Amino acid sequence: MTWQDQLSTLVYSTDKGKIKTETAPEVTPSDGFAKVRRETKGRKGKGVVVISGLGLAPDELKSLASKLKKNCGTGGSVVEQTIEIQGDKRETIKAILEKEGFKVKFTGG
Repeated sequence: MTWQDQLSTLVYSTDKGKIKTETAPEVTPSDGFAKVRRETKGRKGKGVVVISGLGLAPDELKSLASKLKKNCGTGGSVVEQTIEIQGDKRETIKAILEKEGFKVKFTGG
């Protein structure tokens, strides 16, 4: 796409409002390991387990996150290409991910 094409892209219409452009969701490539780490920074001391490096599409991430939340009995969310699970359930998450066929690596201490 040239810069002339970018200048002529419609972004707002008085009839319809803001025009949303359809882009394919980006999936970051995986190195073969699901990286599991515990984070507390920016969460007022509350810990979450962050799972990254899965290399899955957004809908697959959401279904895996719901499976993890259900089995751990906690809440969580999908943020960009990572899954955040509340609490320190690293061993449970490791067992579930290995059962799903991922190689798991603990990172960050």
